[in-house]
Amino acid sequence: MGADPGLFTPDSVTWQLHGDPMMWVAGIRALYLQALHPRAVRGVMANSDFRRDAWGRLMRTANFVGTTTYGTAEAAERAGARVRKIHSMLGATDPETGERYGVDDPDLLLWVHCAEIDSYLHVVRRSGFPLTDAQADRYLAEHRASARLVGLDPAAVPADGEELAAYFEKSRPRLAAGADAHEVYDFLLRPPTHPLLIPAREVLWRRVAHLAYAALPPYAHELYGTPAPEPAVVTRRLRATGTVLRCVPARLRWQLPPKHILRAMARLGPAARPAPYKVGR
Repeated sequence: MGADPGLFTPDSVTWQLHGDPMMWVAGIRALYLQALHPRAVRGVMANSDFRRDAWGRLMRTANFVGTTTYGTAEAAERAGARVRKIHSMLGATDPETGERYGVDDPDLLLWVHCAEIDSYLHVVRRSGFPLTDAQADRYLAEHRASARLVGLDPAAVPADGEELAAYFEKSRPRLAAGADAHEVYDFLLRPPTHPLLIPAREVLWRRVAHLAYAALPPYAHELYGTPAPEPAVVTRRLRATGTVLRCVPARLRWQLPPKHILRAMARLGPAARPAPYKVGR
């Protein structure tokens, strides 16, 4: 009683959707999509050592999403403040114009936000998570709150599917798959790993990375220059993968660090357990 329910609360679509195991596939799709914005990907290349700390970067991103979704409101605000502080100190140089810009440029932040939220919603829904269009719009509206945490004006962030589609349509002329994007593409297919784990990377990771790539919009495949299977085939594979992953007991899946969902349930009680059927309540 009286425990802090957090930024979104257990009544939100976000609370239920972010507990789905297909979020990991969605996160990789987001990286492919984000890399198609030349300035956004240049900011990453200029300010992070993702080649040598790939897993650390992925876990920091997962930790931020988990904290803002399932942590207390205070913890979410602290996480946002850290991100804003780091971004305020970083910049990059446009390889074409030579212009220096900050990675906290609102246009870049908006692209990264929209690519991420669209990927979460698209992959999880397409893999079989039950969500109506109205509930999907509610999810997008909820994430004006997460956009504020990273420094965006919530009023400038798409709040429903129609606004999000219009944003991507307007953004397409600025997108390109340059050398930086292709480096990210190659990296996601073959991330560095311990020699003993290379067989597992080839068998498991590459399948996940290929599936995430296949789930991109057709214009992204065209830009990268690598075709993907027919949409119906991709949907079947997403649904099959979602079915298999959802067969793993949730309590077991949630044991993986950093255990945000289990901590939220300990704080708020078992009724806070995320589940798809709670979305429509």
